[in-house]
Amino acid sequence: MKRSGCNLLTQAILIILLAAFCMAKEGRPQDPKPQAPAPAPAQEAKAEGDRQARPAAEAASPTDPKPYDKVITKDAKSKRGVFAIHQVKDKWFYEIPKSELGRDFLWAVQFSNAPMGEDRGGRVSLTRVIRWERNNNKVYLREIKYGMVAEPNAAIARGVAASNSNTILAAFNVEAVGQDEAAVIDVTKLFTSEMKELGPSKGTIDASRSFIDRIAVFPQNVEVEATATFTAPPPPMPPRPGMAPGAPRPPVSSTYVLHYSMVKLPEKPMMPRLFDDRIGYFPVAQIDFGRDEQKVVRRQYIAHWRLEKKDPSAAMSEPVKPIIYYIDPATPKQFVPYLKEAVEKWQVAFEAAGFKNAILAKEVPSPEEDSEWSAEDVRNTVIRWLPSTTENAMGPHVADPRSGEILNGNISVYHNILNLVRSWYFIQVSPLDARAQKLPLPDDLMGKLLGYVVTHEVGHTLGLMHNMKASSQYPVDKLRDPKWVHTMGHTPSIMDYARFNYVAQPEDGVDPNDGIPGIGVYDKWAIAWGYKPIPNAKSPDDEFPTLNEWAREQDKNPYLRYADDAAAFSGYDPGEQMEAVGDADAVKSTALGVKNLERVAANLLSATTSETGQPYEDLQLMYGRLIGQWTTEMAHVVRIVGGISRNNKHIGQEGTVYEPVSSARQREAVKFLNQNAFTTPRMFLNPEILNRIDPVGAPARIGKAQGDLLRSLLAPQRLLRIDAMAATNQGTAIGVGDLLRDVRTGVWSELYGAGPVKVDTFRRNLQRSYIEHLDKQLSSSDSAAVHAFYRDDLLTIRADLKSAMSRATERSTRAHLRDIEARIAKTLDPKTQAPAANAPNPHPGISNDDARLLPCWHDFQMD
Repeated sequence: MKRSGCNLLTQAILIILLAAFCMAKEGRPQDPKPQAPAPAPAQEAKAEGDRQARPAAEAASPTDPKPYDKVITKDAKSKRGVFAIHQVKDKWFYEIPKSELGRDFLWAVQFSNAPMGEDRGGRVSLTRVIRWERNNNKVYLREIKYGMVAEPNAAIARGVAASNSNTILAAFNVEAVGQDEAAVIDVTKLFTSEMKELGPSKGTIDASRSFIDRIAVFPQNVEVEATATFTAPPPPMPPRPGMAPGAPRPPVSSTYVLHYSMVKLPEKPMMPRLFDDRIGYFPVAQIDFGRDEQKVVRRQYIAHWRLEKKDPSAAMSEPVKPIIYYIDPATPKQFVPYLKEAVEKWQVAFEAAGFKNAILAKEVPSPEEDSEWSAEDVRNTVIRWLPSTTENAMGPHVADPRSGEILNGNISVYHNILNLVRSWYFIQVSPLDARAQKLPLPDDLMGKLLGYVVTHEVGHTLGLMHNMKASSQYPVDKLRDPKWVHTMGHTPSIMDYARFNYVAQPEDGVDPNDGIPGIGVYDKWAIAWGYKPIPNAKSPDDEFPTLNEWAREQDKNPYLRYADDAAAFSGYDPGEQMEAVGDADAVKSTALGVKNLERVAANLLSATTSETGQPYEDLQLMYGRLIGQWTTEMAHVVRIVGGISRNNKHIGQEGTVYEPVSSARQREAVKFLNQNAFTTPRMFLNPEILNRIDPVGAPARIGKAQGDLLRSLLAPQRLLRIDAMAATNQGTAIGVGDLLRDVRTGVWSELYGAGPVKVDTFRRNLQRSYIEHLDKQLSSSDSAAVHAFYRDDLLTIRADLKSAMSRATERSTRAHLRDIEARIAKTLDPKTQAPAANAPNPHPGISNDDARLLPCWHDFQMD
């Protein structure tokens, strides 16, 4: 193609102009620039090698590492530890040494602060095992799972690895390269953006309202505190009759302070100790495919601290590294000595394991004493005092999932636990202790009560679970023996929910201080089982024969027996209950407990009204909790009905695991409930109290308590269990028909007398609860297996109502019986019309609208 002369001329002019421009640029002085620090030799050599190795087209990639001083500028604030941490304005960088890539770290997230009312402070949200890995110019954060394992030399090991792919949770560009090839990455987004696998799920995080507060770094861990604001859809509004739906509500925002711990796990894991469900330790679980067994083997190990003797040959030795608890400076000063004592009470248990001074308590050192000490350092276990309205305390721990080694056991004590322990003590045992017969309680007593709670929580941080069987192993009569209680306490374990010795009577002379739980015989034995070294054992399997022999000591000593929370919630063993004291004969212990409750009720007004000018808050609070304690003790008796005693045994131990409660004991329990739970508890009807707190609420309170007991007693699960026991253990269980007959004749006793039928307000509430419960069960497919029993019971009650109706001369009773008859008819035949809205009002002086609310009063608890 022929080019025109015009085009050639144009090109020549452009070339001349470009050359002139370049010559002028070379001759012009340049603006001075600050000199960057010279790169480290290794970094400079690596950068030069990279430039020579890659094509020119790749050199300008925006994801390539930049010069170190362009990322970590002279303005950076830096700290060094397991990683180097750099803050450059609002960005945070980790500089990860090559030696730390591929190492296992434990990632744990806690709530340091939460919106008012949530009370999440100190709670662990999640834990992960993670590794940092580098691939070219990327760093990946990968989750490592130890749920499936096999010995490396086992044939199946390769298959386990192939079936256990570890997820990449986050990816980061290598922003720069430091000395010794350390990768510098920007981790700001890790704590301020959506990383659901690495933080709590509280909605969608708003990065514009989230930021990192600070990062602290230590030789083995990195601690990050970040403020995170989440948005979530508003909770649904329940529909209201007659009201149109309102405008859409905006999302709900919540701001939390989150604490992220990243702890380097030991390079060599501690040798684990096998878990045994006869002893109450928290487990860590693995599926071991390398075992030579004809099934998949689930291996569990106990969570416990790494305790090693300074002198392995000594029967009693100090540990190489003791377990130390630090007391939060925010703790009220008058309680600090009691918290120290609460921790060190566990020393006697560790002495049983062969360790002296294994567990210590100290106050947090001042900056002058130790400028490097920090509560954020995972190496420090702290008892934190939190300003919260929650009546609770918690003792979580963080453990190595490979071995069960506990790495940290921070305890959270919420300030309002003080209200809970004083309420427990006053309601349960104030008749036994003159110090507790007037509120407020003295500081020395409160200190001991608070110490009891902390000792219990320390037990959790040592690896111990709740033991809900412990208190039922002590005979009731022994709890009234001052010498026994002084020596043995009133429960074998502080890990039980035994609280205080409400069985003892004022005339027994039991020292009140002996009624506050301490370290019991089970606690000493359990710590020895979990921590005592077993010489010459090189593996968990080597320890098994010895551990099994120790566990079998329960056969000879029932005070060493154990049951966890799940057993207590399962509802079938009367010896595995929360808040219970004394052996499984709850009829006897509850009868004694109620005597003390009657004494508390008689003293309630004077005990709570000593501070002139104050409202009746304590009177109202303690009145409600008095009813709550009464309900709890009666519920212990309910558990006997349809009860099955469980004594956990393994192969080789004599006897069976399960034994049904005798029919005689079950009938005795029903009789006790009819005479005590389903008759109106008059101790709660003192007008001098009610007219100061709630003149009309007593029927609702008592009806709620009695209704809860009745629903539990007649629950379908209990009836199914009774029916199954009657079918398989003839002569050892009552029948379902017998139970319903006995309860019916107690709850509906007014129908079966010879004289006039009169049912008062309290009994009307109870009887309505009975019918409502059966109606609910008959409409539920979950209880279909026992529908026949419920239906037959309703037919019997309807027939009894008809025969008794002519003897009901009082108007309110007659109206009540007619209402019950109508309810039964509608339950048995749902097509039956409900009573008309304009039916005669059976409650003179009360409007029809208000009258319709009366049957529902018992559904509300006014505390």
